[in-house]
Amino acid sequence: MNLSPNQPFTQRSTGLSRKKTTPEAGKARTARAPQAPPAPVVSGRWETRIEPFLSKHARLLVVGFVLLGVGRIVATYHVFATTGDEPAHIACGLQYVAQHIYRYETQHPPLTRAMIALLPYLSGTRPRGQPTFQLEGWDLITYQHHPEQTVTRMRLGNLPFFVLGCLVVFYWGRRYFGIASGVVATCLFTLIPTILAHAGLATTDMGLAACLGAAFLAMLIWAGEPTRQHGAVFGFSMALALLAKFTTLGFFPVGAGLALAFYLAAERPGMEGLKQVVKQRAASFAIAVGVCLFTVWAAYFFSFGKVPFWNVSLPAWEYFDGIRVALQHNKDGHPAYLLGEARRYGWWYYFPVALAVKTPLALLALLAFGIGVCWSNRRRVVYLMPLAFSLGILLPAMSSNVNIGVRHVLPVYLAFSVMASLGLVQLARLSNRRAWAGAAALVLVLWLAATGALHHPDYIPYFNELVPGQPDRVLCDSDYDWGQDTKRLAARLKQLGATQLNYGYVNSYDNSFLETYPGLPRIKNIHPLEPAEGWTAVCPTLDHATQYGLEYRYPNLQPWYAYLPVKERVGTIDLLYLAPGSLDGKK
Repeated sequence: MNLSPNQPFTQRSTGLSRKKTTPEAGKARTARAPQAPPAPVVSGRWETRIEPFLSKHARLLVVGFVLLGVGRIVATYHVFATTGDEPAHIACGLQYVAQHIYRYETQHPPLTRAMIALLPYLSGTRPRGQPTFQLEGWDLITYQHHPEQTVTRMRLGNLPFFVLGCLVVFYWGRRYFGIASGVVATCLFTLIPTILAHAGLATTDMGLAACLGAAFLAMLIWAGEPTRQHGAVFGFSMALALLAKFTTLGFFPVGAGLALAFYLAAERPGMEGLKQVVKQRAASFAIAVGVCLFTVWAAYFFSFGKVPFWNVSLPAWEYFDGIRVALQHNKDGHPAYLLGEARRYGWWYYFPVALAVKTPLALLALLAFGIGVCWSNRRRVVYLMPLAFSLGILLPAMSSNVNIGVRHVLPVYLAFSVMASLGLVQLARLSNRRAWAGAAALVLVLWLAATGALHHPDYIPYFNELVPGQPDRVLCDSDYDWGQDTKRLAARLKQLGATQLNYGYVNSYDNSFLETYPGLPRIKNIHPLEPAEGWTAVCPTLDHATQYGLEYRYPNLQPWYAYLPVKERVGTIDLLYLAPGSLDGKK
């Protein structure tokens, strides 16, 4: 399999020739008319100055880009309260780290959760023994009376995955397209608001992105050089991806299958050649499988038990139980919202739309150029691998019934960055002959850099210029309103002198947590059919996707707060006010 780094395909690099040369073919080539020598390549600013500079200072530049991204991420910690999933992750992760069991909730594998729990554990946080993971998470954050420190430590556990993602992008670009492309790809990756958003939370999505990208890159390296060492690295990287999130089980096989299909289309090795390729890689692939399975089992402390509802005993039974729970979640669907419509079972076009409005337009433009470069070089299989990786994520995701955020396809941004770097380099090279190309490259880079800077620290609710106003009418949930702005809400209500707030969901039980951290006033749960006086804070996600429970009973009826004017928007939360006495005689 020809996956030679940054060089043309050769028989020596693959062990296979693409076409046999016959005497007749040689005579035919001899009989052709002599061709004119190729025109001399004109060296421009890219070849003489920019590329040599990037190559010479690659390590320093990459470290600088990564540190700048880390600084921007850490700067968001003190701004945002915990999002909807973070308490659950610390609860499950701490049970794993402190007690070496994994029982609270198995729907996510333990790797990222363990990283989230590690620093709190080392700082003295211990399990509290609450009956559910949500109650346990809230208790863990608040019981030591320094919730800000605990949340910061939780989120710091996610930073290594951001760094790993940067390194994967760099080495992918450097190995196959040149060191300058690797530097450019890393720079672009660290400027993406959605990456900065989810790298700054104690959640599982950045872990999936980094580990899945590492597994795919390790596969490419092993396929090109099938040594035992590369097989072991591939197996270990694959285990990390499997331990990061269960969607790896859907994404990786499709991506690897497309990579193989692209290889067969580009190289056309024939049946005998394909047999030779398989034979050369069989031993190292067996090592990869062995290392992967052993690592996954070891991560579950070599447990062996019966999987609930399956009536079968397996090694690492918690992993298989997690698969069962994840499949059931997908079968049951999840309340979701897109373009003014609420559904439970999603839309096939959800993720294409989400990527279109959540990705900076400058990056999309560079990506378009990069895809053109990949297609024009489609006879070189390495140019098709970023496309295989991206499609391997998007195609399975488009069949999912759970549509609650572009974060679920976050790994695509690794391949997007690599392809966008190819587009940017192509524009830079074209600038020798077309002045507009150099200007376009500069404008797009500055536009991308300004995009993130202007939206700092609000990377979670970022939307590009295709959505000029009311982004919550396009997407909600983790793409806009994930509960992160309750700290801002608490500060604003304190300024207003509010002593009570209509806020929580019907029958919700997290009010005591929110009153402790981030310090909201006494909460009365919103009821969609029972108006309440005083201050009311409405979360767009709960409003649009479920109308605080109303859609299950009266789908054509608006909740009472829909008829009140919004006083102000605090972050992503609508704040309304109904004067005392307004309801006298109306109840």
